[in-house]
Amino acid sequence: MMAIVLATFVVFFLGILGAYWLFVVRPEQQRLGIVRRRLTPRLAAKALVQRELLKQQQAMSSVAAFDRVLRKSEQHTKPLRALIEQAGVKGISVGTVVAASGLLALVTFWAVLRLSGWFVLAVPAGLLIAAVPVMVLNRLRTLRLRKFEEQFPEALDLISRALRAGHAFTTGLEMAGTEMPAPVGEEFRLLFDQQNFGMAMPEALKEFAERTPVLDARFFVTAVLIQRESGGNLAEVLDNLAGVIRTRFRVKRQMRVASAHGRITGWVLVGLPPTLGVALMIANPEHRELMFGETLGLQMMAGAAILQVIGTLIIKKIINIRY
Repeated sequence: MMAIVLATFVVFFLGILGAYWLFVVRPEQQRLGIVRRRLTPRLAAKALVQRELLKQQQAMSSVAAFDRVLRKSEQHTKPLRALIEQAGVKGISVGTVVAASGLLALVTFWAVLRLSGWFVLAVPAGLLIAAVPVMVLNRLRTLRLRKFEEQFPEALDLISRALRAGHAFTTGLEMAGTEMPAPVGEEFRLLFDQQNFGMAMPEALKEFAERTPVLDARFFVTAVLIQRESGGNLAEVLDNLAGVIRTRFRVKRQMRVASAHGRITGWVLVGLPPTLGVALMIANPEHRELMFGETLGLQMMAGAAILQVIGTLIIKKIINIRY
């Protein structure tokens, strides 16, 4: 019986993935290949710059009807679009993330309902799994911003040296965008391209701060805007700012080392109960039937899940030290 259920689930899941690839991914790849073949290298580079500068006009989905629906609710999809941009994921649209979340929720709901027969258990399971794509994007965003913080002082030093050598501030931005690796290089390259294509420097700097929600980037934008209004030695300001950022980053790493034991203990405490519960249900089928087949068992599992979430939030609050 279990083999038939698993086989049905696999066939259902592969069928949905095949349909998504056939009607969404494949047409989008074909259109992109046609455009790439028609463009010369120079025009391709120009089109890439324009695509980066006109992200607000990008389609949210390759399916026209789905794109229209998402655009009507643009106010609600704007945070998701910003999350995708800050995560640095290429080739993924808002429609792709929404479709992936819906697909995961549907498959999980069907699997849990088929295995347990309880609608009240299948709904929260589907909603929980639907959040997996957003959780992955949040993790990628965190890693990218951490890398940005590490590279940012080097970019400030490069701009400062360019200013001391007699170059303009925009030339320093271009040098940072060309010579620095991603993600700092990408952001400074986009900042240079924006002002080079006609956007006012203050507006381009403000968008730079919005794209990179890092405190150091806001310090940089504030320092440059104040210097443009009141004058002063910008190279010295950037040198001092780079020194402050390095000192703060060193303290941040020391705090992470000091709190490593607490964070590891928190992960163990969070992961132990569900892991132990799954292991017991696999090792003892009678225990699984008792928990899923009795009303009291379902109530106990629901209460355990609620307490697990509350405990996880409390542990996260304890180990999350602000610095």
